[in-house]
Amino acid sequence: MLDYRAHFAGKKITLMGLGLLGRGEGDAAFLAACGAHLVVTDKKSESELAEPVARLKKYPNVTFSLGGHRIEDFTHADLVIKAAGVPLGSSEIAAAKKAGVLVAMSTALFAKYAAERGARIVGVTGTRGKSTVSALIYESLKKAGKRAHLGGNVRGKSTLAMLPEIEAGDICVLELDSWQLQGFGDLQMSPHIAVFSNLMPDHQNYYRDMDAYFADKANIFAFQNEGDTLIAGKKVAERIALSRTEVPENLPGDWQLKIVGEHNRENAALAAAALRPLGLSESEIRSGIESFEGVEGRLQLVRELRGVKIYNDNNATTPEATIAALLALGEKRNVILIAGGSDKGLNMQALVALIKDRCKAVYLLQGTGTDRLRKDLLAPVCGSLNEALQSALDASVPGDVILFSPAFASFGMFKNEYERNDLFLALVRNL
Repeated sequence: MLDYRAHFAGKKITLMGLGLLGRGEGDAAFLAACGAHLVVTDKKSESELAEPVARLKKYPNVTFSLGGHRIEDFTHADLVIKAAGVPLGSSEIAAAKKAGVLVAMSTALFAKYAAERGARIVGVTGTRGKSTVSALIYESLKKAGKRAHLGGNVRGKSTLAMLPEIEAGDICVLELDSWQLQGFGDLQMSPHIAVFSNLMPDHQNYYRDMDAYFADKANIFAFQNEGDTLIAGKKVAERIALSRTEVPENLPGDWQLKIVGEHNRENAALAAAALRPLGLSESEIRSGIESFEGVEGRLQLVRELRGVKIYNDNNATTPEATIAALLALGEKRNVILIAGGSDKGLNMQALVALIKDRCKAVYLLQGTGTDRLRKDLLAPVCGSLNEALQSALDASVPGDVILFSPAFASFGMFKNEYERNDLFLALVRNL
């Protein structure tokens, strides 16, 4: 078996996008340790990236080009690894490809080399539900005693750096967003088992239209081989229009889930369908799914205070995700919603209608999306998340539910969705 280091040792590699979320830093440290001649480039300045840059300076084979990109770092490399969200029309990426340089993304590279080491790759995508489905599959595999690894769109984790852990027969579960699936398209590969939960409008501030968004998502199955498995939710299966697509049946009614909502029963059905070809018995699948307690930031019950349940649904960054949360919490009109943030250009009419039907009060966070929402929804705008939470508590009585489900991106008031998530959890736990 080829040593994983041989893929990178001595190669001139440009890492495009260091960022502050940890994945880029982890990729860089791994590549440096493998012996690559690494250039780390980012549009952010060195002062903005001070912490990860300081940690990476211990590697003598790492150089930096910060505050902008140099075209020669792309045209004179052996490999360019681009970060998620690099613009589709990037002139640097176009120049690299024109020069015959391989352009890839770290998660796709991991999948390629892990598969070569004899691992099975399970990929999960969808506008909603991919984190929950991925975690359901991974936790069920671990509970059944399988050697499993969770990577992809996982907070602060370099998937590429997991390569040394991979052995033949392992199962790698990858949560894949549309950007990471661009990387699978670059390498013309797809996971052995692909799960595509749903497709709804999202990232329309990045993609020109839904067809372009779907085209990246479709890389999860486009390059599958004979014997591979494709599992999809009913609506997205109609769009995929391939006869080999498996649409899971509903979970048996007597399966008791700890995670609430009909959408989570659909997520669990997708996970169950993915677990069957991985060799789990029906009893092992049921045990794994019924014991699953959920994922942080996805309709997570944080605590109950004086008879009021407080849920963290921070990762709801689209109107459809907040709609799913409101539907999951029932029809009692006892929900106090905290929402708002940065606009992604999505339709909000269905969300506005459901808020008026299900919520007794709404408190909004500042942002461009909030500005649009307030054209149809009269609700106070709060200057901070703490102010919104305190206002919600003041308006609550025993039996109420406080739901933090933004429906928008975090940019503006927060650096990213992780900062928003952590702040909300800290505020609630300190009440």
